[in-house]
Amino acid sequence: MSHASHMEVAIVGAGPGGLAVAGALCQVGGAAVIFEKSDSVAASWRGHYDRLHLHTARSLSGLPGLAIPRGKGPWVSRDEFVAYLERYARHHGLEVRAGAEVRRLEREGASWRIETSAGSFQARVVVVATGQNRVPILPDWPGREGFAGILLHSSQFRSGADHRGRDVLVVGAGNSGAEIAVDLVEQGASRVRLAIRRPPNIVQRTVAGVIPAQFVSILLARLPLPLADAVARATARLTVGDVRKLGLPRPDRGIYTEMVRDRQIPIIDVGLIAALRAGRIQVLPAVEGFDGRRVLLKGGGSVEPDVVVAATGYRPGLEPLVGHLGVLDANGSPRTHGPAEMPEAPGLHFVGFSNPPTGNLREMSIDARRIARRLGQPGAPA
Repeated sequence: MSHASHMEVAIVGAGPGGLAVAGALCQVGGAAVIFEKSDSVAASWRGHYDRLHLHTARSLSGLPGLAIPRGKGPWVSRDEFVAYLERYARHHGLEVRAGAEVRRLEREGASWRIETSAGSFQARVVVVATGQNRVPILPDWPGREGFAGILLHSSQFRSGADHRGRDVLVVGAGNSGAEIAVDLVEQGASRVRLAIRRPPNIVQRTVAGVIPAQFVSILLARLPLPLADAVARATARLTVGDVRKLGLPRPDRGIYTEMVRDRQIPIIDVGLIAALRAGRIQVLPAVEGFDGRRVLLKGGGSVEPDVVVAATGYRPGLEPLVGHLGVLDANGSPRTHGPAEMPEAPGLHFVGFSNPPTGNLREMSIDARRIARRLGQPGAPA
């Protein structure tokens, strides 16, 4: 393995986005060095809760040059996906420098200086693929530090079996919150409640029990937003029903409008609807604060759970790495993605920081191939 300080392409992060770019480069005769702060590929995936499965179809979730085997079923488990990413790195012979955290990027002449925990390196092109879920967000609720129960971020949650017999409040109605609530019910929590600030859109994982919703999303993504919203709304009415009867408020915006403009992915139902219908999960208003054992809710109510799981999301946390380069928007996300680059940062690319309705893994692979083609063209700009 080469440890030269000068390289053509450097990739930050050995998750699916970084591996996809490196694999796509191999397919066009190129190569890259991947810097990974942990000791292995797919570090963030290893830390996800036990019951997690991909919400995207297996056939659309493989990375360039190696499909996920059909035997893994339509919805690949967390452990199977981690094993696939390990196999992917071996299959392409990717160079992963584990234990090397990239701390800062600086433009120097026609190349980038990469400051890492293992030293300083130079590269003509850098692809940042550290992912959206890098830094957990835990709201600074009043009284949070004095809560007498157990408060966890969803990143710390592993299995509902750890909370068997407990009264648990899950905060946040994204996919993690919904799936964690279902897991708690199935694993024997004494009571499960779900606090919601923003009314969620909910879709079934399959249409007619057969067609993955992702296939439908790819087709609808070609339509104008109002029309895509109308089709998705009609489909949801048929498959999910009137969510107000389940104690959920009606969503404020259409499914596609939320995905495209707000980057908010709908809940992919893996048991939430059934649990709500059976009365096994109760919906509550948003959390406003804590007071000893009490969790204070919007509207003046309160509950006293044993455990609070805050499924309140993540942020990319890119500021120390590239915040000084002017390449981030007001939310801390990259202003460009895939093969696109900014004039003030030539040769700097970002992969895996969007929430596309067509599936994140699918779009990572598309972006990876586009970057590889761009870098593989003689004379093309970085």
